[in-house]
This record gives sequence, C-alpha cells and structure tokens, in this order.
Amino acid sequence: MVKAYLTPLLTLLFCTLSSITTFANPIKVGLVLDKGGKDDKSFNSAAYIGATKAEKDLKIELKYVEATDTNAIENLHRAFARKNFDLVIGIGFAQKEAVKKVASQFPNIKFAVVDGEVTAPNVRSLMFAEHEGAFVVGALAAMASKTHSVGFVGGMDIPLIRRFAMGFAAGAKYVDPKVSVTENYVGVTGEAWNNPAKSKELALSQYGKGADVIFAAAGASNSGVFDAAEDKKKLAIGCDSNQNWIKPGFILTSMLKAVDVAVYDTIKDAQAGKFTAGIEQFGLKNHGVDYTLDKYNEKLITADMKKKVEEIKKKIIAGQIQVPDYYKKK
Repeated sequence: MVKAYLTPLLTLLFCTLSSITTFANPIKVGLVLDKGGKDDKSFNSAAYIGATKAEKDLKIELKYVEATDTNAIENLHRAFARKNFDLVIGIGFAQKEAVKKVASQFPNIKFAVVDGEVTAPNVRSLMFAEHEGAFVVGALAAMASKTHSVGFVGGMDIPLIRRFAMGFAAGAKYVDPKVSVTENYVGVTGEAWNNPAKSKELALSQYGKGADVIFAAAGASNSGVFDAAEDKKKLAIGCDSNQNWIKPGFILTSMLKAVDVAVYDTIKDAQAGKFTAGIEQFGLKNHGVDYTLDKYNEKLITADMKKKVEEIKKKIIAGQIQVPDYYKKK
C-alpha cells in the first residue's frame, strides 16, 4: 500500500522539481530598440511583443531601452554586457556595427541583431526576405487599384527600404504590367522613422497625382500615410506589424514581418541552452513574411484576390517567380 501511494507522489515531486529547474536560473535579456521605440506600432513594437511574451512564458528577466540617439547604441549594448546579461538583442540595421564591436569585447555574452549580418561566434543575425513580402502586397495593391497607379513611402532612404520598394513595384507590375509606381522617402537620417507629418505630405502628393493605394514602410511615420488615406478616402498598406486595425477600411493589408517570433525564439533557445550563432533567414516559406487578413480588412480583399495572391505566394516559394532583390542589384 505504501509503495502504491509513493509512486504518484514521486511522480508529482519529479514534475515539480523539473518545473523549478526550468526556471530556477532565468536568463537576463537586454533589448535595445531603435529610435521608433516600443510604441511605434511597427518594427519595434513587434520586437517588444516577442520579448515580453518570452518574459511571461519563460520567466526570464527582461530589461529594455530605446536608443533615441543612434550614437548611444554601442554604449547601451555595452551597459547590458557589463551587467552580465545573458543575451542582448539589437533591433534594426543601425545596430549592426555596435553589436559587432561589443560582441567581440564580451565573447561570453550572447548577442542577436535584427536586419544586420554579423559574423561572430556569439552573434545570431535575424534576417528577413522583405522583398518577398513586399512583392505579395504589391500584387494586392495592383489588384485593388482602380487608377492603375500605386505608391510607396519609405522611411529612411537606405538599401533595406529600397529592397521593400523594389519588391513592391515588381509585385504590382506582375499583376498589372501597365501600373505606375511612385516612390518617395521621408528622409536620409534616423529622424525619418518618426516623422508622420512628412510622410503624410508625401502620401497626399501621391494620392493627388492619381495613386489610390500606397505602401508605407516607414516605421512610426506610417501613421502619416494612414491619415492621408483616410482624408482622401484611398487605401494604404501597413508594414512590419499587423496595422490593419489602425484605420479600418482604409488599410488594404499589412506586410507582416515576424520580428516578434524571431525575438521570442532566440530568447527561448538561449534559455534552453540551444542558442547558436549564425544567420537565420525568415521568408514566405517559413512564415517570416506574409500579408495579413483579418476582420479589419476582410471586406477589402475579395475571394478572387485572396486566391490569386495565394497562388503567387506558392509560386515564389516554389521558385517559379523570381523576386528581384535590391541587395543583389548589379
């Protein structure tokens, strides 16, 4: 009888001890957001959501900072490393050099960077096939356009954002070879990510010249494009996070970039002792990029549009459609 009672008790004790062991030594994670901050409803928000989900699910210790000054990024990473944080994650291409330098100075600390390739034994680079996602929403833009004219408003004029623009234009022209694509950028400094007044001005100009769908890839500046779409009763396309909810009825779709998943999985790997350095790629094939369809935009995307865009996605994944990549431009 004693033995019969002991078996379930020992099982319960083992399970309890296993749970305690899992979170007995929670890792410390430092998150360095870029200028847009955690409330940009875009790129940084996605990273913050992934990190806070890990904090809740995995019981890690999370601290985050917002790099309001690009020149401060290196010191922010170094501060986390000096405090012996187990993992430091930098969000955005502008953090590449800081991560590269600080990681070499603290070889026992793990680092990760989104949108920046760093070759080091303690750094994981989280890279996305933005051009693939942009091609898909470009196709949707052309399907929705009644004027055969669409636009693109990028944030900072850098290769990464031109990669979005090139993919978007190619997707639009794949559907409608005669479509006109207008391309503008908010600026050439980090301020471009948080200047909705300028992005609205650019969008209003594009709408005024005939565009009826504009893809915004400008961080927190996207809100200016959305305001312009509402003012002119036209359509806009969001980026990075699902932004359909911001202006229901005026946002055709959003190009989703699963930064939240990449950040969460990186933290999970570090917590489990499975962190590996190197480049991790996220594209259509592994749901790293995609378009969004929900209650906020379901009336804007018809069944025929959805069928066509899903076929396009399959062809890209199968290699039947070669999406032009600005990074490989000759």
